[in-house]
Amino acid sequence: MRQLMFQDDQQFWFETLRNLGLAVYGGSDVGEVVATASRVTSGDYDSWHDAWLSTAERLEAEARASHPVSARDGLLRASTYYRAAEFFLHGDPGDPRIDHAYERGVACFRNAVVQLPGITPVEIPYEGTVLHGYFYQAAGAGPKPTLVMHSGFDGAAEELHFFGATGGQERGYHVLTFDGPGQPAAIHRDGLTFRPDWENVVGPVLDFLTGLPGVDPARIALLGVSLGGYLAPRAAAYESRLAAVVALDGVFDAVSALTAHLPIPHDEVVRRAAAEHDEELDRMIAKAREQSPTLRWACDHGRYVTGASTDRRFLAEYARYNLHDGSAEKISCPVLVCEATADLFYSATEESDPRRLYRHVRAPKKLVSFTEEEGGDAHCHPGAVRLAVARVFDWLDDTL
Repeated sequence: MRQLMFQDDQQFWFETLRNLGLAVYGGSDVGEVVATASRVTSGDYDSWHDAWLSTAERLEAEARASHPVSARDGLLRASTYYRAAEFFLHGDPGDPRIDHAYERGVACFRNAVVQLPGITPVEIPYEGTVLHGYFYQAAGAGPKPTLVMHSGFDGAAEELHFFGATGGQERGYHVLTFDGPGQPAAIHRDGLTFRPDWENVVGPVLDFLTGLPGVDPARIALLGVSLGGYLAPRAAAYESRLAAVVALDGVFDAVSALTAHLPIPHDEVVRRAAAEHDEELDRMIAKAREQSPTLRWACDHGRYVTGASTDRRFLAEYARYNLHDGSAEKISCPVLVCEATADLFYSATEESDPRRLYRHVRAPKKLVSFTEEEGGDAHCHPGAVRLAVARVFDWLDDTL
């Protein structure tokens, strides 16, 4: 999709497009997003925060003074804008603006969904604490197929409401969304950082899910968004209770999205990042950050969600998120791999990361490409959310 704003900053444009895409399920309004983004200075994180926070606060105030349906709709949109406000601030984890915007966004979302049928906040027991999420109960009696959804490197369970959860519920699926370690609720509230062995996260989630009434244990699918396109297949390789898995979009080697911004080969970056000291690589990363808005944001956020002390240590940790160990080949349930043909993070001239994942899967599989003609060629298809939801659930219907 042609870059319509922030011509010198792909990362700011992608996040703007991401917020635009949520409009199709009520998570934003086009004019609100464009007007807010128009007040942002390109590359200026404080400017981004201030513009989105201002829109969120104005909309929340109006919503809380409105009639019930108007209040619900306004609070849903405000939740998106609060989430956007703190998105680029994670380079300084102590910044009080982070928790303020996050908590306001979650409060708006929860105040809104209590007015929607069949949506319940849940707490999933996990290693002495809980994971936070939402259960969407489909209408009607009898056992239903269930989709478990989680996001990836930076997405939230609340965002999934607009990115598949309501679409699944209206199609007759129960849907369980959750934030795992490293994802917003877990990192904000409990300091739980990411882990690559995602089967140890999905296992407790399935223990919880199969205890809920109306869930058909033989028809449980798992969907991961963005980095979730690595996490979900990794879990599926070692979790036999899954009847299907969706990688939206597929990720085979997560750190490859970042090593591409450095002037040395991928394998050399991975090897050197793990060293105790490498001042030359540190300087390379610092220089590349100045030139790449994506690397700048990814390193700041990556330190926050992995607990790494430096950018290089984050790259070393992130290099563990790959399927080179043969995990993809161990998946036994059907797999849907999605790809964006102009992915900001995982496109490649020889073989895209989704295609690498698809090639390694031995189970029944399908590859679906989203193109510029469809408006879906950006990472995870924010320009074609309705189309992506339709393709995913049609495949699940056929598979389950």
